[in-house]
Amino acid sequence: MRFGILVFPGTWSDTDCHHAVNGVLGQEADYVWHKEHSVAGYDAIIVPGGFSYGDYLRAGAIARFSPVMSAVRDFAAAGGLVIGICNGFQILCEAGLLPGALRRNGHLEYRCQWTHLRTERIDTPFSTRCREGQSLAVPVSHGEGNYYADDATITQLEEQGRILFRYCEPNGAVTEAANPNGSVSNIAGILNERRNVLGMMPHPERSCELLLGSDDGNLIFGSMIDAGANR
Repeated sequence: MRFGILVFPGTWSDTDCHHAVNGVLGQEADYVWHKEHSVAGYDAIIVPGGFSYGDYLRAGAIARFSPVMSAVRDFAAAGGLVIGICNGFQILCEAGLLPGALRRNGHLEYRCQWTHLRTERIDTPFSTRCREGQSLAVPVSHGEGNYYADDATITQLEEQGRILFRYCEPNGAVTEAANPNGSVSNIAGILNERRNVLGMMPHPERSCELLLGSDDGNLIFGSMIDAGANR
């Protein structure tokens, strides 16, 4: 499987993502500069974390206008797999590929810490290697990870099964204390209607080796690899 990893001015998780999918999981991976107009030849696109364009205006607001994002929209519309991580999630929301927005953390603090994510469904290209309800140990590192959408959108996400991950306790219990940023309904990751685009604030690329504290992130990338092989 061949992954394309987008790089904007200010991106810094691109090399971590490359190590996860190439160095750990043995897949082809290339960096794709933000001025590119095509993502042809890739099976999956990763929009990594960082501070694209310095997060000026607001996180992801300028990156959405980069030439490569038009190609990513077309790629997703054709059924290609796209995962946006942290700033990548923010960019996907700004670009209209996912609903809602990421606001400043409710406590107004930057948080870099381990979290646990409850897997809400296993029939998606990003979760087939997980067990339903499985708690994944994946760290967060953000100041604007507070997911928000209006009531109608949240209801739609719930009814359509498009909330893939929620912040939880290690035992899977969804509690207010387990929520690191104040996200509505403890949302940590959501899907688009076709379920081929995932946006999540936690960093699976930072939990790809037990030496780092967890290799649960491999379940997400590994599920994508399986989905690519079955296309």
